[in-house]
Amino acid sequence: MLEAKDVECGYGEVKVLWGVSVRAERGKLTTIIGSNGVGKTTLLRAIMGIIPIWKGRIIFDGKDITKLRTHERVEMGLVMVPEGRMIFPNMTVLENLEMGAYSKRAEGRKEERLEMVFELFPRLKERMNQKAGTLSGGEQQMLAIARGLMSCPEILILDEPSLGLSPKLTLEIFEIIKRLKEEGITMLLVEQNVHLSLAVCDYAYVMAEGRIVMEGTGEELSESDEIRRAYLGI
Repeated sequence: MLEAKDVECGYGEVKVLWGVSVRAERGKLTTIIGSNGVGKTTLLRAIMGIIPIWKGRIIFDGKDITKLRTHERVEMGLVMVPEGRMIFPNMTVLENLEMGAYSKRAEGRKEERLEMVFELFPRLKERMNQKAGTLSGGEQQMLAIARGLMSCPEILILDEPSLGLSPKLTLEIFEIIKRLKEEGITMLLVEQNVHLSLAVCDYAYVMAEGRIVMEGTGEELSESDEIRRAYLGI
């Protein structure tokens, strides 16, 4: 469904990505793991058109979208839940969710999508009229994911959904990701929690210093001595 081919880009004159290629298959959960600062978020921003690509291509559903603007990619069904949640704190939970349904592809399906996200996240329904800034960290992350789902994504891109959460809330978020996977939602996940990411994903890529250094199924990478030493502390 989604492919980044030989992508090179960066900020100013600083090159961050060096010929990165990844693929996300339809109906599957693909994860990109790696330490802080290796270029994972930069790759997602390049896929979404937030930063320009210097070299390489982004292919979505068989179409070259490298030169499309971000909002055009969203209309095609690429939706990203950004690192740090980026909710609107002074708006209610419901208003935040409605902001996710502003695109043309979602505008006629708002009620249907609201019903779906409230079923997935009953806590958000309970706090529907509460200001988003008063929610707990875990609830804010649920809201960010739910807002992404309101956009009717073909592929949901998640950037560090467990960032800043307690171990208990991290497990809760991963249970939600697992449920979305079971619903058949195509996802691309960037995450520092390697153990949980490999446990839930269908396929994984390992990034280091702006390059893909290893790839395989979650099971294959979990059994890799190199991964176990570097990321799992074994």
